[in-house]
Amino acid sequence: MAGSQLVKRPKNEVDPHEEPSAEWGWHGRFPRGREIAGWITTISMFAMAFIGNHVAETERLWLLGIGAFLAIALIWSRVRQRTAWQR
Repeated sequence: MAGSQLVKRPKNEVDPHEEPSAEWGWHGRFPRGREIAGWITTISMFAMAFIGNHVAETERLWLLGIGAFLAIALIWSRVRQRTAWQR
């Protein structure tokens, strides 16, 4: 008897009480926007490394290191996303 009173909902459906943005259709992630923002940030890091008034090389090394880390992370994310169906 108790089982007949339960209402099952699909696994991917979002409850509007848990996620208020689901009511007006704005719910989910923005993987493409995140990737574009990451590449813009990476390019700006490299641009700041070469266009700027750096007195010492420490700032340039940090900017290049962070830019390289971001580029590697973005490439790794893209490769992982493309090969997800193989796992």
